[in-house]
Amino acid sequence: MQKIAIIQISEEGKHIARLLLSQLKGEIISRQNVDKRWHDFDAFVFIGAMGICVRTIAPCIADKHSDPAVVCVDSLGLNAISVLSGHIGGANDLTDRIAGIIGARPVITTQSDLSGLWALDTLETRFDWPIASEDDMNECIFAFVNREPTALLLEARDEGTDYLEATRPDHVTLIHDISEADPRKFRLLIIVSPFIRHASDDMLCLHFVPMVGTIGFGLAHLPEDYELIYDQMDEAMADNGLLPCSHRYCTIDVKQNEPFVRLLEDEYNETVEFFTAEELANVKVPHPSDIVASHVGTPSVCEAAAILGSNHGELIVPKIKGKTWTAALAIDRRHLREQSGHIEIVGAGPGDPDLISVRGRKMLERADLILYAGSLVPKALTDCHKPGAVVRSSAPMTLEEQCQLMKEHYDRGHFIVRLHTGDPCIFGAIQEQMAFFDEHGMDYHITPGISSFLAAAAELQSQFTIPEQTQTIILTRGEGRTPMPEKEQLHLLARSQSTMCIFLSAAIVDDVQRELLMEYPEDTPVAACYHLTWPDQQIYRGKLKDLARMVHDNHLTLTTMLVVGEAIDNRQGLSELYSSHFTHLFRKGCD
Repeated sequence: MQKIAIIQISEEGKHIARLLLSQLKGEIISRQNVDKRWHDFDAFVFIGAMGICVRTIAPCIADKHSDPAVVCVDSLGLNAISVLSGHIGGANDLTDRIAGIIGARPVITTQSDLSGLWALDTLETRFDWPIASEDDMNECIFAFVNREPTALLLEARDEGTDYLEATRPDHVTLIHDISEADPRKFRLLIIVSPFIRHASDDMLCLHFVPMVGTIGFGLAHLPEDYELIYDQMDEAMADNGLLPCSHRYCTIDVKQNEPFVRLLEDEYNETVEFFTAEELANVKVPHPSDIVASHVGTPSVCEAAAILGSNHGELIVPKIKGKTWTAALAIDRRHLREQSGHIEIVGAGPGDPDLISVRGRKMLERADLILYAGSLVPKALTDCHKPGAVVRSSAPMTLEEQCQLMKEHYDRGHFIVRLHTGDPCIFGAIQEQMAFFDEHGMDYHITPGISSFLAAAAELQSQFTIPEQTQTIILTRGEGRTPMPEKEQLHLLARSQSTMCIFLSAAIVDDVQRELLMEYPEDTPVAACYHLTWPDQQIYRGKLKDLARMVHDNHLTLTTMLVVGEAIDNRQGLSELYSSHFTHLFRKGCD
């Protein structure tokens, strides 16, 4: 968290100072103490005239890499102005934040910000990308903001590379191999890669290193110099073409008290994860060792630990032997580009394309194949696909046909999105598909979505948990062609009088109503919610005794959520925040 000093220059800015103090968690200091405390804070916010601000900080300014951010707000709160350390110090971002708090106009004069270009000198901090090698940063920035031809080589995938791809300016060309970086075509080369790359001396180069690696290590016996091991591992990785690209180290749990582990955690601020011998022994590795197995109970430590720590990723650097250590490096397949296929199971949300998650939308935009549940997911959700992507509905396909299509694209190294309604874990029918992926060693991941029961609460403007009345929400379905476990029969679940959200049961609503009436009073509020958040959404309210008639009369179908419980439209219960027990705290905060 930033340490922020607030300097109130004039009495007129007193109310702004108080507001920023509460929102920024800053500290108010006097103008006379700025020079003495210049290095105590990450940022200084002056409230008053720009001239006074400039004269106050002028004797303190030294270097843009070490100076704190400085922002000036006029005493009327009309303008928030980035004064010093706009990029590296974060004054531009702080200016935007302050302007949002007080309703002011942000004034930023940095050329890259004004032209909508990347701020190259902030990418290192913003995405945790150490710079491996660079020509003069100012020269690189000058070439970039003046839109000189720029090549972009991305050899990993993370939040930062997704951002660069989504916001790539017209003068930047995406290349796929260092050999394409022709100095006759490009003035600047920007690289984001964990691999060592050598650019031509005839062009400017800026190489960022994404921290996507996971290092597994073992210690053969007690070494004399633990600090030396850290450097030796980096040198060994470099000999295998890898830059230092890991904050994550993994090993067997019997080593957790080793001095080297404490050195990694305390001196180098690295994360160390431990696995048991049993966990490591279950990982297939290229270089198992009977000697290692006889000593620690697993045929591999470094390779198995690297693979486990990277979410069963790809082993990039197999086992390397030092004098007193072994090491290996793996990368989570989600961070690799065009190495192999990947399947992302994405929750589409309840139907409205705006209600898919930001991550889900990004996945759809990346996909080479989108296979969506056409009977439940509106096709409009797939309209964001990239040119050339294959978009198919799974509605007319068998499970075998769906899996075969995904495997065909997977084997071609494609990125696949399997788009399911709501959240995939709730009646998402993904179990069989995941079993297929596991059987064929296919890499996959799940992006959660907004379930229709959450959309029901929102559209009903109801809080489904009411203090002292119901604190439980039951998600279930009636018994149709899919049998229900005996202990999960509706009438048994209904005994709790909880808020119940019943999926996929409009077709058997008579049976549902009969079972619910065994436990709920007949005047219990109910709602039948059809096509939640779709353009043709319909919501019908009533009492439990009328539920079946309500569904039949309105010809409601499979995509209907039935909600039962006293929480519907309840405005009587108080949430804890506003209960009498907490009223004194709320009032105290307003004083």
